Order: sequence, then C-alpha cells, then structure tokens
Amino acid sequence: MAKPEIGIPGKTMGTLPVFMTAVSTILGAILFLKFGYALGHVGLLGTLAIIAIGHLVTIPTAMAVAEIATNQKVEGGGAYYIISRSFGLNIGGAIGIALFLAQGISIAFYVIAFTESLELVRQWVAAEYGVLVAKEIITFSIMGLLSLLILTRGANVGVKALYVVVLVLAVALGLFFVGTGGDYDGSNDWSRHIEGGDGFFAVFAIIFPAFTGIAAGLGLSGDLKDPKKAIPSGTLWATVVGVLVYVAVAFKLFYSATPETLADEKNLVMSEIAAWGPAISIGLACAAISSALGSIMIAPRTLQALAVDDVFPGPKVNSFLGKGRKKDNEPINASLITCGIAFAFCAMGDINAVAEIISMFFMVTYGAICMVSFFEHFAADPSYRPTFKSKWWLSLMGGLLCFWLMFQMNTSFALGSIALMVVFYIWITRNNNEKAGMANLFKGVIFQISRTLQIFLQRRDQEVDDQNWRPFIICISQDSFKRAGAFSMVSWISHKYGFGTYMHFIEGYLSDETRTKSNEVKSRLITLASGVKSRVYLDTIISPSYTSAIAQAVQLPGISGKGNNMILFEYSNTEKDNLQHITENYPILKSTALDICVLRSSYKGFGFNQSIHIWITTTDAENGNLMVLLGYIILGHPDWKKAEIKIFSLYDEGDYEAKHDRLDDLVNSGRLPISFNNIQLIKQEKGANYKDMINDYSEDADLTVIGFDDIDVEEHGLDLFEGYDSMGNILFVNAHDYKNID
Repeated sequence: MAKPEIGIPGKTMGTLPVFMTAVSTILGAILFLKFGYALGHVGLLGTLAIIAIGHLVTIPTAMAVAEIATNQKVEGGGAYYIISRSFGLNIGGAIGIALFLAQGISIAFYVIAFTESLELVRQWVAAEYGVLVAKEIITFSIMGLLSLLILTRGANVGVKALYVVVLVLAVALGLFFVGTGGDYDGSNDWSRHIEGGDGFFAVFAIIFPAFTGIAAGLGLSGDLKDPKKAIPSGTLWATVVGVLVYVAVAFKLFYSATPETLADEKNLVMSEIAAWGPAISIGLACAAISSALGSIMIAPRTLQALAVDDVFPGPKVNSFLGKGRKKDNEPINASLITCGIAFAFCAMGDINAVAEIISMFFMVTYGAICMVSFFEHFAADPSYRPTFKSKWWLSLMGGLLCFWLMFQMNTSFALGSIALMVVFYIWITRNNNEKAGMANLFKGVIFQISRTLQIFLQRRDQEVDDQNWRPFIICISQDSFKRAGAFSMVSWISHKYGFGTYMHFIEGYLSDETRTKSNEVKSRLITLASGVKSRVYLDTIISPSYTSAIAQAVQLPGISGKGNNMILFEYSNTEKDNLQHITENYPILKSTALDICVLRSSYKGFGFNQSIHIWITTTDAENGNLMVLLGYIILGHPDWKKAEIKIFSLYDEGDYEAKHDRLDDLVNSGRLPISFNNIQLIKQEKGANYKDMINDYSEDADLTVIGFDDIDVEEHGLDLFEGYDSMGNILFVNAHDYKNID
C-alpha cells in the first residue's frame, strides 16, 4: 500500500510562498523586540558580529538545502525529508523529532512576542477603563485562536495572510528608517556604546532565532509545484534580504538611541524612532503572528512526515499522526499535538528562555544539514548530481560552527540537546526495522578515505623501508562452515596489530551458478562474523583447483593498502586432505616471500584460551622471533586476555649460558612481554625425539606454537606435522626472514 503524500494534493505553491514564509520569519519578532537589547549589551560591533556569525551558520545551511533539494525529489516534511533521505530514517528521524520540537516551541515564542506587541494597548486599556488584562490571558487567547484557524482552515489561509504581513512589515520598516525620533548622536564610539550586562553568547542565543527563517520555507515542500526550484530560490533570496535589513537596522538603532534606552528590554525602542510609532507595534504584531502562522503550518507537516515514515513505535501511533483530512490532506491530528506543545510552552511566559531552547534545536538541525552536504561532497557518489552546487568547505564550516556555538551559548542546554538526540536515535532504532542509519552515506565517505590511505601506504612502502613489522595475513579455506579455527586465528592475529583477509575457497569455474553461490557464501560469512565482532575482511575465491586458488590469492593486492606478508592454512588431524594440498603447493608459497603458518585443528580446539606454549628449537634461527611475536599478538585479543605465554627453548650441549643470557636480556629490556619464570630451557639430548618432549610438556596447552623450515618440509613431508595426536591446536610457523624484536 502506497504511503500518502504530505501536503495539499494540488501542490499549487511556487517560489513566492517560500520567500514570504522565510522572510516574514527572518524579519520577525526578534528584529523588533531584541535588536535594541543586543546593541545595548554588546554594542554595534558585537551586534554586527552576531549577524555575521549567525549567517555563517544560515548561509551555508541555505546553500546546502538548495544543493540537496536540487539533487533529489523533495516531498513533504521539509528539512526532515532532506536529512532522512541522506542520513537514513534512524538518524533522520532523531533529527526530525528535534526539528519538530523546535518548530512547535517556536509557535509559543512568537505568540509570547505578539503579546508583547500589545503592551501599549494593554496599558491604555488599564488607564482608560481601569482593567489590567493579564498577559497570560492574552497569550492563551491568541494561541487558542491560532489553533482554531489552522485546524479549520489549514495552510492555504496562512499563506494568503503572509502577503498582507510582508506588506505591513515593509511599511513598518520604511517608517522606522525615515524616522528621526530619538535624535541621538552615536558619536562613532562603537566600543563604548554598551550598557553592560549579558555576555556575547548569551545575547547570541536570544538573537539566533531571528536567523532560523530559512527553515520556514522548507516546511512547505509537500505543497510546492517544483520544490527543486522554489526552495533554493525562495530561501536564498529571503536570506539576502534578511542580512541587508539586519545590518541597516543595527546602524539605525546605534545612531538613534542611547545605550541605556537600547539595553532596557521593556522599551520598544524602534517605535520611539519611527516616523509613526504605532507602526512598529503593528509591524511587531504582524511579524509575530505571521511567524507563529508559519511555524504552526510547518511543524504539523514535519510530524506528519515522521509518522508516514513509521518513525514512531506502533502502527496505530503512526497512522494517527500521519492521517490527513480527506479533502485536502491537512495534518489535523499532527496539528492537535503541535498546538498542545505550543500551549505548554506558552505557560512559561519567558521569551528569553524559550529563545534559548529554540536555538539549541535549530543548531542541531542546521549542523546536520551542513554535514549531510559535506559528506555528500566528500563521498563523491556519482548519483549525487545537484543542479545547484555549494562548496564542501562552506558546508563543513557551517556544520562545525553550529556545534561549537551550541556549547558557547549554553553548555548545559547543549549537552541536554545532544543527550536527547541520542535517546531519540536509540528509541527509533529499537522500534524501526531499518538498521542502516548513517551507513548509506558514510559508505561513500569510508570508500574515499580507504582509497586515499591505500594509495598513501603503497607509495610510502616504495619510498621508506619500514622496520616495524606487523602481520598482514591472508587465509584460504574451504572448511569455513566445518571448523572455526582458521577464522579465529586470523581474527586474533589481525585484531589489534595487523590486517586479516579470510577467503573461502569454492572449487569450480566462474559461472552464473558459482558466482551466485559465492555471493551466498560471502553473505553467510559476514553474518557469522558479525556475531563475534571480528575485524577480518571476508571474501570468496572461485578456482578450479586448490593450487590455482593459492596462486591467485597470493597475487592479490592487500585490501589494507599494503601487501600481504603472511599466509595461514588449516587442516584437521582427522582429515589430512588439506595438509596434502599444503605440502604439494609449498614451492609456490616459498616463491611469494610470505611467512607461512599451518594450523592443525584437533578435537580439543583452543581449550579455555588460557595458555600458549612456544617451542623454540636449536634450528629456529629465523622462526623464533616470529613465533614469540605471534604469541604476544594473539595475547592482545580479548579472547586471550587471561592467558599466559610459556616459552620452551631447546639448547645443545654447551649453549646453555649463551641462550640463557640472550633470553634474559630480551625479558629485562621489555622486548619479551613475559616473566623469565615463564621461560624454560630444556637440553636437547642427542638422539632424543623432540616431539616426545613437546607432547610431555604441552599436552594440556590451549595453543602450541612450533617452528619448521624448508628443509624440514623437503625431508619429512607430511610426517613433519604428525606425532602430536594427544595435543590441542598447534600453529606451525615458518618465517620468510628474521623479525627484529631487539
């Protein structure tokens, strides 16, 4: 069943309603009520800085909105729709709820501001008729009328009213600029034109809602004929007009009023300067009520869009909130919830406190929009082809600035807002089938980072001889679903210090059938690996024989960006076919300059992962250090966090002192991360079978590490790996070259 579209079915609106909605909010209550307050507390330079910083946030956001809107079909829900279709429903839903709350609370803010615009009327009634009407009565009455209007008439009446409002605003501002009231000479002393009191960021937090008008036009996205054209044009033009008017008003106030007058929040100072004072009160009333209308039109549509996307838990909740009126799809139920929230915040009555809350929620939303744009630029997705293009650095600056400003304005509110976002995200994730979250967007970002790092590492390897060895291990196995030993070993070795690639071997020729099987096996491997939180890269290899599979795999470029330097094979002591393949292909392996590891799996497995025995024989000149390093590396995995290493070193007659001193030096210098008490020197008697000694000492070890070399393979073949039937898992190690641990 198709989901309903959000907004008016006819979709008759164009660019002008977007511009009107945005500009009427930008040139709204804050401009009339709080710009004098800002000048009185931070001066002209401070006020211009607030305007500049505010637009360093809103202009990148406006350009990011224009960019994203011209890349995709924009449906109802405005900013929420844009974010959710880029970040995914989980993170988009969390930000969408925050945006809805900001829009809903904004209604209360503007209604309270409207009440302030009637202060002169309230005082006149008190003087003439002896009746002082409480502000709360006015606030709740206006809120009630506004709710009734939006619930009965819908968005169309609001848009029509905006034309009248913008005209009144233009007249009021015109009368303000031509007025000569106050006649104060600012004397160009910018630094002293401050009355003190509130700090810069405290003032910024109260003024910032004036700049949030850019989001107002987005909320009409579901009602626009051509959102890709209307949103960028309307939003950007409204932003430009807003900047020009803000700067002009700041200079006019500075040169027309005393610092004391400006700092007094009770004074509607613009009315004292205007050619006709009541025009400012009328302008404020119109600005406040139009902004409230804009917010009360947009907020329910955001809530409706969230419900249509099934963001909330339970189909009944989403159905209720997403339902629209039959004749025009007006979000009546979402409007009821919105009006309830607005009534609750109207009860606060403190316009400054409400302004700070709004600022926090809008900062989160704007920061997210900017970061969406930045990540889309960075990911370089071929499907991201907006007709309007912003700059990646502009979006990044806007995003980072938003989050920095949040903490500058109010650290407690910032932490609370972020915590609330996290709660929303967890709540939505638990109740939503979509688990991708930001993965869709970040997949492209990760690709770009990975590509850059791989190229960097490859070039660095050509230029620098890296003396610090670390394992880049590859494993080929056709028994992935029989035994987990090989995968576990790759996971342990690559967990912290290196990089692991595990390849499942599929015997056969490349065809549709084997390719399908390969995809199924890979998906199965990834699912199994996700359960143990491994850090191994998983893949499959299709080849007609084990020999050709080895030849292919060892020539593959390292996924990590560096070539593989170690290969791991695995066989079971009860199934020797794999061991036969390993020994038969040994010449190929030696030609690759790889360290070779062979894991023998037994019925004991890895026991309790508590003891690793390393046997260094008199012939392990090159193997010894690698064996010790591997033991130490495996010990770094959480599975082996309670384990200890024991080293057994065989020595010939007369070599005891030299071997003892060397091992003692390595332990004391910290190069061997074990106690000397865990090193046991054992004399290798002539004619004695060293396998018997290993069986005696290490029968109960969870993992035993034993070295071997090329001569051993040539002379003994399969027998080299035999004779350990009673032991647990054994890792046979053949180092290609000496590994320095001194």
